[in-house]
Amino acid sequence: MSSFHTLHIQTITRITAKSVAITFALPGALKEHFTFAPGQYITLKTTIDGTEVRRAYSICSTPQEGLTVAVKEVENGTFSTYANRELKEGDTLEVQEPEGRFKIDNSAFAKAKNYAAFAAGSGITPILSMIKTTLTQSPDSTFVLVFGNRTPEEAMFIDELQALRSQYTDRFSIESIYSQSRVDGAHFGRIMKSTVNFVVKNKYAENNFDDYFLCGPEAMINEVTKVLKENEVADTAIHFELFTASTETTEIEAPLDGKTAIKVLCDDEEFEFTMDQETNILDASLDEDIDAPHSCQGGVCSSCIARVTEGTAVMSQNQILTDAEVAEGLILTCQAHPTSARIVVDYDDI
Repeated sequence: MSSFHTLHIQTITRITAKSVAITFALPGALKEHFTFAPGQYITLKTTIDGTEVRRAYSICSTPQEGLTVAVKEVENGTFSTYANRELKEGDTLEVQEPEGRFKIDNSAFAKAKNYAAFAAGSGITPILSMIKTTLTQSPDSTFVLVFGNRTPEEAMFIDELQALRSQYTDRFSIESIYSQSRVDGAHFGRIMKSTVNFVVKNKYAENNFDDYFLCGPEAMINEVTKVLKENEVADTAIHFELFTASTETTEIEAPLDGKTAIKVLCDDEEFEFTMDQETNILDASLDEDIDAPHSCQGGVCSSCIARVTEGTAVMSQNQILTDAEVAEGLILTCQAHPTSARIVVDYDDI
């Protein structure tokens, strides 16, 4: 299971009026612990006003560049406001080792592939790592990016992306879309059906994309996925990551008005207690002072995945696990409620 390490902040770079890039200093002894595939994320932990705060942020650097994340300040955001207004170079944060299923495995760069990505707002962060790594590590691969923002001034890393386009003219293309600005050479509006068809059936029809990566708001991801499938793109070629919790929940038919005897295996320790079925398994574990892995607590990241080895549970929402993984007993514990009189949940068996 991934663990936290205390890391010093090496640099903080402002990239837009409301976002910063944070680069961590990695001591030699810890470098192997922070090996990652482009697209993965790290969880940051600190204490703000006496309360522990954990947040997951995608790595926007390449494995060769080091460890950098970008934090966009959001309204009423506890950590994002702290990172943008108070965090300083030289400060320390607790940083969990990289994880996440939204990625390009490093082994993939040995062969030529054509990639397309649809990103909106801060959804560019994992995509940027993918783009830079592909261009530098896979010399015969190509990448097309569709990048949506309200204005050019709010577009994170736009200068770096344009520099990459100039450097890799034959292998990297950007289609910028702005919903509140009309800019020469860019599209006006939002990422929608016509945008996807323009990429897949028109301008880049001959690219024969191997994989598509989608990152941003749920509505955009749902729309792009729908249109890709209409264009006969296989499910296995579509990869996505939400940056906010899904608004859709699954109606749980089983009544959750009883109690369950639960055993939790975590970090080679066993904990047994009784929990209310209406409470999710992660919250119940945290209430018992079990250091169960977690970050977003909204079903967005994959930090809290565990395996049910005895008993049954149902999830209120799931945007991460495949049907096959669910059939194997994997659950998002922040979304899972026990439905049996007894259940065994193993965080270590992942």
